[in-house]
Amino acid sequence: MFDHVKFGVSDFAASKAFFLKALEPLGIVAGAEGEPTYGIELCGKGIASLILFQTREKPAHLHLAFVAENRQQVDAFYRAALEAGGKDNGAPGLRPQYSGRYYAAFVIGPDGHNIEAVCHES
Repeated sequence: MFDHVKFGVSDFAASKAFFLKALEPLGIVAGAEGEPTYGIELCGKGIASLILFQTREKPAHLHLAFVAENRQQVDAFYRAALEAGGKDNGAPGLRPQYSGRYYAAFVIGPDGHNIEAVCHES
């Protein structure tokens, strides 16, 4: 559905470091980057990308869910996100309230965004 999503962050350097480390286990890497007000593009295997940029406005909290290929990637994302300074918002595990195969982990990022990695495989 999306080609890219772009959203503002209050501390570009901190958010860039957090997202690059937290999403590395999911195969997401830095793409194009410009001045902080332009931002950095985070890219995975598909064509869609996520772009972070410096803003003076207080960003509204988002819930960003990233696809994991397997449960081990969800676990690795969770560990990496916590090491990068994220705050626990739900340890890796099944979420049967969503579906019997919904395995996810949640962390709160630098701007209060709820960042999730989810695997739908059994």
